[in-house]
Amino acid sequence: MSEQKILVIGSSNTDMVIRTGHLPLPGETVIGGTFFMNPGGKGANQAVAVARLGGRVTFVCKTGSDIFGHQACQIFMEEGIDASFVFSDTKNPSGVALITVDDRAENCIVVAPGANAHLTVEDLHRSVRAIEVADIVLLQLEIPMETVEEAAVMAHRLGKKVVLNPAPASELSSRLLGSLFAITPNETEAEKISGIRITDEASAEYAARRIASMGVRNVIVTLGVRGALVFDGEHCERIPAYEMQAVDTTAAGDIFNGAFVVALSEGRSLPEAVRFACKASAISVTRVGAQSSAPYRTEVDIFNR
Repeated sequence: MSEQKILVIGSSNTDMVIRTGHLPLPGETVIGGTFFMNPGGKGANQAVAVARLGGRVTFVCKTGSDIFGHQACQIFMEEGIDASFVFSDTKNPSGVALITVDDRAENCIVVAPGANAHLTVEDLHRSVRAIEVADIVLLQLEIPMETVEEAAVMAHRLGKKVVLNPAPASELSSRLLGSLFAITPNETEAEKISGIRITDEASAEYAARRIASMGVRNVIVTLGVRGALVFDGEHCERIPAYEMQAVDTTAAGDIFNGAFVVALSEGRSLPEAVRFACKASAISVTRVGAQSSAPYRTEVDIFNR
């Protein structure tokens, strides 16, 4: 287990999942199959991934004062996550995500943020101790942008490594980008940030270089089955993916990000950290669900493809 401390600030949702043969077109009704509910939310998924992979992790989020919120807190404690800074909102419900997964393991997701949308800058200030003692801070975009920006700036000023998973895709300010140690967009998100359409590895590298020119030290563009592109400001390297029979890709990006910061906390180089993250993500897509798909450290360590 790493001695460095990881702080995840982000969302917690309950995922309501339906499996179906194909994703519906606009106006189409599809008869689905299995329905189940799982704990989810990008922040929570990433915190669980960090914990299962041996990281020392604290999670800052806001849930509703309802059964979903109580269940989430119970899960955090069971996973070994420090939930001292999980806030309860008495006015807004816990976040939920409606997820449809097809036979090819592709998905579409609609999120009702609920209490996540009310994680405020004031809540961050109440969590300042967690930021002060952290070594790495991991953020996503399912909470208010002003909260994300303030968290990144606060952590950067305190000398922390700030990693942003810029999902869902959004425009990002120079204030936020300039506070980041690393950013981990997928192709859609990289296109949104850079303004460059990604069609192949060359255009992905061009987009990564454009994003780096905006003030980010390290850019990792995840490319799905093609792996990930790593740009450290000077050199660019593609890390290949591992071929797996995917059944559900819902939380693959979250598992990647959790694993990535664990590897960074252990002192691994950027390419080594991305290889470790690709392994963890590859294992996760062979399982159904979000947090339930997160592998344990021993599984990743013995994984060899």
